[in-house]
Amino acid sequence: MPAAPRCPTGRRDLLRRSLAVLLVAAGAAPATRAQSGTPGVELTRLALLREGDALTVEFNARLGLSPAVEDALRRGVPVYFVAEATLYRSRWYWRDERIARVRRVWRVAFQPLTASWRVALGGLAQSYGSLGEALAAASSASGWTLAALAEIDADASHYLRLVYELDATRLPGPMQIGIEGQRGWELRAERELPLERELARP
Repeated sequence: MPAAPRCPTGRRDLLRRSLAVLLVAAGAAPATRAQSGTPGVELTRLALLREGDALTVEFNARLGLSPAVEDALRRGVPVYFVAEATLYRSRWYWRDERIARVRRVWRVAFQPLTASWRVALGGLAQSYGSLGEALAAASSASGWTLAALAEIDADASHYLRLVYELDATRLPGPMQIGIEGQRGWELRAERELPLERELARP
């Protein structure tokens, strides 16, 4: 019985490209670094909102941990994630003026006795059943007060700079020496967002 004819290389490539287009159209686009589980952090949402007499920040980040970071967590080493939001007023004649700066620190730790993950923010703490749930809780904020509207000049230009990162300086001292220069521990994302003047007007 004669063998089935082989598909020419050019035709196979065309079929692969067509399949890739169909997958993207169906919402199955290749994952980003943070989605795929490889080390990375991606800011998926950043917004400035007005709540009463204050300006607030809302953000979400997607995290992908390196094997080294995840292994440390599973061994009981707490890992800290920090978000810092800074509001600046633009100035053409000098460096931009800092109007307000706020910071949040999340502590993520594994609890071996209960096989759960604990996330602490300030004096509040909550337990989660999986690492993914814990990371989601430690990488988002809403209703986060940045500045009082009275501090903002409605006729000037302002912008927000948000930095979200894993803070390796909070790890135990000996461990900091061991991870120095290791890329898997360098998780950081930064973004700027202009403030719409309508938000600052009385």
